[in-house]
Amino acid sequence: MRISRIPYRKGMMLRRETNREWLNATTLAACAALGAAFFTSLFAASASAQIARVVDDSGRQFFVNAEPPVKPNLNATKARPNIYLPAESSFTGHSRPAMEIGRDGVEKLVREASDRHSVDPALVRAVIETESNWNPKAYSRKGAGGLMQLIPTTAQRYGAYDVFNPQQNIDAGVSHLKRLLERYGNLDLALAAYNAGEGAVDRAHGVPAFRETQNYVQRVQNAYFRPGSGRLPDAFINPHAIHRDVTPDGRIIFTNE
Repeated sequence: MRISRIPYRKGMMLRRETNREWLNATTLAACAALGAAFFTSLFAASASAQIARVVDDSGRQFFVNAEPPVKPNLNATKARPNIYLPAESSFTGHSRPAMEIGRDGVEKLVREASDRHSVDPALVRAVIETESNWNPKAYSRKGAGGLMQLIPTTAQRYGAYDVFNPQQNIDAGVSHLKRLLERYGNLDLALAAYNAGEGAVDRAHGVPAFRETQNYVQRVQNAYFRPGSGRLPDAFINPHAIHRDVTPDGRIIFTNE
């Protein structure tokens, strides 16, 4: 019985030793692969963190331990998308054919309406930018629509029966703005009336204490008086600008009055 059991035990020992050797070899190979990957990533990170030389636009040189920033391509200009309005018809008889107009076409409408009503085109552009951000399909929760955000009653008063038609909207909006400028003789009050209504301005005897209206007046004037707006130099004076005055005795005074 003992003799018959000896070969069986030797076979099991041999298989166990073979399995142990295979497991050790597999473990060593896996460790070697992980080590190689670790050192590869370490060296790659070290390479990317090397000292780099950066030259700015004025010719000055900087040495930084980071990759040089990617300079944007300032020469590439993004094409302005065209404005497309599908054809519409209504039971009231006011139909609109399909039309497509680009931003340059809208600028042309602004110039024509401004010349027709003697309003600074830069002011009209500032109102459009603040009201709709040049979106002819813009529609507010208060019912105002189009580029200059006209409510239906105001639009129809000036002959615009389709507030989403850029030509009708701009012509009516410029006409309304012109009348407000003539009535109040003040840019702040005219813009406040354009936003909150003439009744609110009359009741407040000035710009109403509505946060929306006050922010609106400021935003339009920021767009109108900013450099490069193309405004007419003698059209309006920025009431919030800092002026430099010299007194008779030679003192220099800076004031916003």
